[in-house]
Amino acid sequence: MLNLAVNLSLIFHEVPLIERFALAKAQGFRAVEIQFPYELSITQIQNELDRHELNLVLINVPAGDLMQGGGGLACVPGREYEFEKAVQLAIEYAAALHVPTVNILAGKQPIDADLLPCLQTFANNLKFACDLFQSADISPVIEMINGTDMPRFLIQNIAQAQEMLEAVQHPALRLQYDCYHMAMMGEDLLSALQENIDVIGHIQFADYPHRHEPFTGDINFAEFFDWIQNSHYLGYCAAEYKPSQNSEDSFDWLKAYI
Repeated sequence: MLNLAVNLSLIFHEVPLIERFALAKAQGFRAVEIQFPYELSITQIQNELDRHELNLVLINVPAGDLMQGGGGLACVPGREYEFEKAVQLAIEYAAALHVPTVNILAGKQPIDADLLPCLQTFANNLKFACDLFQSADISPVIEMINGTDMPRFLIQNIAQAQEMLEAVQHPALRLQYDCYHMAMMGEDLLSALQENIDVIGHIQFADYPHRHEPFTGDINFAEFFDWIQNSHYLGYCAAEYKPSQNSEDSFDWLKAYI
């Protein structure tokens, strides 16, 4: 089974965020995700979801200065209070908008910080966040992001993510599996997916090496999607790519799956 969603943060970037819901619906999607929806109010988002009969299936916890080149919040010692406030805001949005899954970005190891305190800070913050998300019936996930695009990102590969799951030991915590980031890290995409499917709560995809739409690069998406369709995975698979052309012209891949 292939439950498709489209990421409104990277795709349909030609128009303001509030106009992207209509474009997603026009392409045939029934589900969307937004990395950081906080520029819009809950009411604005709910109105767009209702108008276009869409479900919002994933958002991120606010990540501080991460997207501007900083370390973010979740793994940076001394920023625990900011992280706690960010989690509370994410829960406010997710609960009101019935978002089933929230991604907690680890952030980057600061240049002047040692690795172990950052890992411990992230683990402690995850325990705090997972308790709150579980109480709100929301599934938390953590994501591996490649170290080329985001140097010093704390969790870059499957092994590091598995170690963090083991350190946190929280039954609610799962992985977000992004094909592009895994390919950038040299992981065997299909094998890594198959071996970790029981702890994967959300899947995102873009082709490699340019992060464009499927079938523009080196990833065998026919094999990848076929395995998911025949597996017991029931979560969403979200298109999170940088269109190689106008966003509305980048959906040739979709015809076989929707």
